[in-house]
Amino acid sequence: MRGRDEASMPGTARRKRYHHGDLRAALIDTAIELLGERGREAFSMAEASRRLGVAVSAPYRHFADRDALLAAVAVRAAELLADELDRQVPPGPPAQRLAAAARTYVRFASDHRPLFQALAGSGLDKNRHPEIGRAAQTIGAAFTAPAAELADGDEPPGDEPADSKEPAGARLALAIVATAHGHATLVLDGTFGVGRQAVETAANQAAAAALALIAGRNSLTGPPSGRQGVKSGISRTKTTRSNDGPS
Repeated sequence: MRGRDEASMPGTARRKRYHHGDLRAALIDTAIELLGERGREAFSMAEASRRLGVAVSAPYRHFADRDALLAAVAVRAAELLADELDRQVPPGPPAQRLAAAARTYVRFASDHRPLFQALAGSGLDKNRHPEIGRAAQTIGAAFTAPAAELADGDEPPGDEPADSKEPAGARLALAIVATAHGHATLVLDGTFGVGRQAVETAANQAAAAALALIAGRNSLTGPPSGRQGVKSGISRTKTTRSNDGPS
């Protein structure tokens, strides 16, 4: 698992690591740096090559195309977010764990903007890059596991069959991921203002919204397909394949 310090490694350190032979990892690090500076639309394999001082053909030994490199960045993001959730969500009642997960999600989006955007808004086809969904399963578990605990013992609403506890938990988890994702997007857009206090306000509001959803969870409805709602975490937020080819 790669930590925050490695994800924010300065360019000279990335080049040094490349010279020790880890070109694939250096390309991922450089892609994160470029995404933070220029955004996804301006990112290219050629620019990553130039920054590392390698031939423009060198990245293609590790990545089939630009999307494959972006998918690797998304996997890195999923690993880091899963690590943050594991460290920041303490043991305790399921409602408090879900609130902490929502809070951590928003903080991660602010602290790791390029990584969050690569995971949540890359526009990559998740069917073509199933590794993103696999990497994000741990993120989903941080929401689905406590939601399932809450749903266990709840009386199934309406005319749902008695074995519908799992879908009810999945619907609750999906609703909380949605509200956390919404708050994360708003904080990145500047809706809550700027600075650390703005981030904390958004994070705490996401946690409060999660608790409100938990309190009203019997009102949540949806089809049994909600069972798959957060299996791959926030990587499900976009499924449109990018048309960008190799640079």
